[in-house]
Amino acid sequence: QVQLVESGGGLVQPGGSLRLSCAVSGSSVSLNTMGWYRQAPGKEREMVASITRGGSDYYPESVKGRFTISRNVAENTLYLQMNSLKPEDTAVYYCYLRTLFDYWGKGILVTVSQ
Repeated sequence: QVQLVESGGGLVQPGGSLRLSCAVSGSSVSLNTMGWYRQAPGKEREMVASITRGGSDYYPESVKGRFTISRNVAENTLYLQMNSLKPEDTAVYYCYLRTLFDYWGKGILVTVSQ
């Protein structure tokens, strides 16, 4: 059974940084496309980063140059490094793993505020 557990969220001031982690069990970070979505209050869920099995990454314009997705195969963990955070980055962040099905973590809250 595939399980994804996010950690590393919290409160940060504008301009600050956070690193989210997604610990994977039941599958491998290196064998599947994985990524991060977020959902802000009253808004639709949007993808903020993805990485393919071959290592190609993708970011929307809203986070390009500020967010970086990476994975540690030995730890079987996916990361999202978020720099230069803005109040509009406030959201619940979810990691996902895509095989024949999509698996999701429960999400973790990131709040960017003074």
